[in-house]
Amino acid sequence: MTSVELSVLDQSPIPEGATAAEALANTVDLAQATERLGYKRFWVAEHHNSGGLAGSSPEILIGQIAANTSTIRVGSAGVMLMHYSPLKVAENFKVLEAFHPNRIDLGIGRAPGSDQVTAAVLARGEQTSVEYYPSMVDEVRQYLHDDIPQDSPVFHVRARPQISTVPEIWLLASSQDSVAIAAHLGLPIGWAHFINPGGADILAAYRQQYQASLEFPKPTVALATAVVCAETQDEADHLASSVQKWRANGLGGKIPAPGEAAQPRSALAVAPARQRAKPLIVGPPRKVKHELLALADEFGADELVLVTITHDHQARVRSYELLAEVWKSNE
Repeated sequence: MTSVELSVLDQSPIPEGATAAEALANTVDLAQATERLGYKRFWVAEHHNSGGLAGSSPEILIGQIAANTSTIRVGSAGVMLMHYSPLKVAENFKVLEAFHPNRIDLGIGRAPGSDQVTAAVLARGEQTSVEYYPSMVDEVRQYLHDDIPQDSPVFHVRARPQISTVPEIWLLASSQDSVAIAAHLGLPIGWAHFINPGGADILAAYRQQYQASLEFPKPTVALATAVVCAETQDEADHLASSVQKWRANGLGGKIPAPGEAAQPRSALAVAPARQRAKPLIVGPPRKVKHELLALADEFGADELVLVTITHDHQARVRSYELLAEVWKSNE
């Protein structure tokens, strides 16, 4: 059994022929299944104005998942902090932590999780400049730990409720800037390999430059990568055709059935070749395991966070099941 642990990132994909409500129910079902299979944590994403992804509110989804599971850690990958007040983010996750002590992860991202118009609507036209992102991350941490500096103008403000445990903070990244912030603040990093397949050198620099914090004395890397696993290569290729066509269509619509012709969505103005170039590991269990271990070694990952999108929900559950089984073996 490998020492690299497995976790899950679910984007609540909506298959063609299904509703968003069904997609959200599938996310809860997948969390229950992966908990039984021994996965360490289950993260959910934040996307807005998306026809293919139902998870627009990770805070609410986390509460539903945690209430319907008992041991797996549950968190965000992530909360897009630039849209929100650090105080409100801290309070949301303190409430979650109060209900589910030592099980909640707060993954924070800098990307909009949407198109720019939607991002502006979320911020009501008053978008925060990205130059404030590092201080916003630090402010969230201060609120979570009740550690506001005495010289701060908000020293007397406290994030409530007051509780004895603290959510685990992760910074999510697909570029050098967020990784540098994580190293400076002493926070673990979740690298979005399924978005940016490069970055091994960036993560090596993160480990070298890491400034230990009380919560995280050592640098920690979780590598999020896209996977479709099935009993045979042919079956896995067939299942993976759904997400490949969805990417080629610009990620705008629902997840197509495997083998169906792609319907171009030219209005999205997304280059199909760029979408198809995003990495995806496809195959039977042993092949996928060996490729994942090679990735973990290349990136120095302590944990692999698997992103699996298929049209059929049971095929998605089966993909995680096959990997959990082979991960515990010596094959």
